[in-house]
Amino acid sequence: MIELRAISDLRGRLGEEIAVSDWLPITQERIDAFATATDDHQWIHVDPERAAASPFRGTVAHGFLTLSLVSRLLRQTITFPPLRMAINYGVNRVRFISPLPSGSRIRAHIVPAAVDDMSGGSQVTWSVTIEREGAAKPVAAIEWIVRYYEAAE
Repeated sequence: MIELRAISDLRGRLGEEIAVSDWLPITQERIDAFATATDDHQWIHVDPERAAASPFRGTVAHGFLTLSLVSRLLRQTITFPPLRMAINYGVNRVRFISPLPSGSRIRAHIVPAAVDDMSGGSQVTWSVTIEREGAAKPVAAIEWIVRYYEAAE
C-alpha cells in the first residue's frame, strides 16, 4: 500500500506504475450477485453447465463487473490524504481484452496518467490494467477519471 500526502504528489509520478493491488478472487457467487444486481443473466455468466460447452469452457465474469471492481482495487492499494469527497467522473476508454473465467484471481496495476487542477480539488486520470493470474493477456485496460476534493486544513 502506498500513502499519498497530497493528490498533487501524483504529478511527479505521471506515467509510472505506482501500485499493484492484492489478488482478488472472482467467484461464481460474485458473478451471480452482479447478474442479480444488474438484471444481466446471460447464460455465459450464470449457467455453468451450458457455459462448459462454450469456447470459454465455463462461466465468465461480466465486463462491467470487472470495471466496477476498479474503485475497490484502487482503494485497497493507495491511502489518500483526508478527503471531503472523491467522485467517479467517468471513463475515457475501456477495453475488455480477454475473458475473466469464474474462479480466477485478478489484480490491478495502477498508473496516474494526468493530474489537473479544478475548482476546489484535483482531477486524476488513472490508467488501470487488470491482470488475471496466469494469463498472457490482461483482462481489461481502463482510463478512469476521479475528482478528489481534499479536506480543508
